[in-house]
Parts: sequence; C-alpha cells; structure tokens
Amino acid sequence: MTDIPEKTFERFVAIGDSQTEGVGDPTGAGGIERGWADRFAERLAQTQRTYGGGELLYANLAVRGKLLAQIDEDQMEPALAMEPDLVSLVGGLNDVIRPGCDIDLILARMDTMQDRLTSTGATVLTITYPDPALMMPLGKLLSDTMAEFNRGLRRIAERHGTLVLDVAESAEVTDPEHWCDDRLHLNSVGHQVMADGMFSLIEPLPEGQSWLGEITPDRIQGLPARVMAEARWAGAFLAPWIYRRIAGKSSGDGREAKRPELTPVET
Repeated sequence: MTDIPEKTFERFVAIGDSQTEGVGDPTGAGGIERGWADRFAERLAQTQRTYGGGELLYANLAVRGKLLAQIDEDQMEPALAMEPDLVSLVGGLNDVIRPGCDIDLILARMDTMQDRLTSTGATVLTITYPDPALMMPLGKLLSDTMAEFNRGLRRIAERHGTLVLDVAESAEVTDPEHWCDDRLHLNSVGHQVMADGMFSLIEPLPEGQSWLGEITPDRIQGLPARVMAEARWAGAFLAPWIYRRIAGKSSGDGREAKRPELTPVET
C-alpha cells in the first residue's frame, strides 16, 4: 500500500512548546533541532509531491518552555493569520508538571484554542501524554493529574473533531530508547515515532499495524543501578528545573520561533 494521504494540505502550522520546536533532535542542517513536526512536514510534503497533491508550506511557531496561556497569547494569532488548513497544537505539559496547576483552567484554555482553530475549517492535530510514573519514580506524584488532563483532552478533541494521537493509551511510548536523558524530551528516535504517529492520524494505518513500530523489551536494571541513575538524573535535570521555577525563569526566555513564516518544505 502507498502512504498517500486521503486529504492533501497546502499550509501546515505547528504551535506549541519544546516537543514541537524539536528539542532533543539536533539532526537538522547545521545541528539545529529538527523534531517531529519537521519530520512530519517533510513526509507529508514528499508524499503530496509524489502523488501530485501540490506544494506544502510549513511554519513552526513553537518555543520551548511555554505555558499554554503563552502559546495562546503569542502563537495563535500569527497562526490563524496564515490561514492554515492543517494545524498541530501540542501544549499544556509545562503547566501540568508545575505544582498547584489548575487543570480545569488549563483545559478551558485548550477548549477555546481548539474551538478557534477548528472553526476555521482547519484539520487540527493534538496528543495526550504518557503516565509520568512510567518514566521516573517521582512521576507517581503526577499520575492522577496527568490522567485527569488526558481525559479532558480526549473530551475536548471529540467535541471539536480534533484528531488526537492517544499516546497515553500506549505504555510503549515510555521506552527509554525514545527519550533524552532528561526524560522530558523525545530524542531523535522518539521524534520520528511521533511524526509517524501524527501521520497515521491523517492516513490511518492498515488494521493491526502500529505507528509505534517494534519495541524491544527493556533490560531490567538492578536496584543499585536504578538508584544511581535516579541520583544522576536529579542532579543533572531536576535541580536545574527547580531553580528555574524559583527564579521565575524559562528555557524559552529570549527565544524566537525557528520557522516563523510559511515556506516550502525541503525534502
């Protein structure tokens, strides 16, 4: 079977935070971070070009570290002004992992954003999130909150006809082979898997075939090794994250979108 999409697109705009910006995937030209959205756009553009579907223009407005309100305030208007017929909206995780987050408020914002996007007639793509307890022991503290967030994301997507990649339904996505050492960002392998998953939303796979591909079972480490791994992770990633929260800083401070204008996709 070919992977020609059932519907073709002319203007794809990606908005969101670090995952959509491409943090963790420094495989672009000159070592710039590429990410799932770039990979997805390249595949879609190549497929449409091959089958006479027309040129695809692509913009990526995502910036790392952004909260959902910041994505709404900074990226929605520029995105809508481009009159996209395909939009990806991936955000909210930075809100959920912060202490004292208001899930209802975050979901209400997401609801409004999806309503604005889908009301233009654009096809909208989004995701749910994996259980953080499967990524790190401390993640158990966020499991219930993440489950509530995912339930809300599914309801919102159903209400607006948004296409949702239900990552939370596939525990395999937490395989360490897909993630950077910080356990928050996909690595190059993970970004490709996510790009494949997003493509399966617009061109469904044959029955029985998974966008995750083949997952090799992890080798279980002994307790001393796991303890050492957790200590290294806490020192290298958790402590700096806590410092930024206390200092009111963000990894996205001073950063601009890497692809702020609609331009043809090179494949």
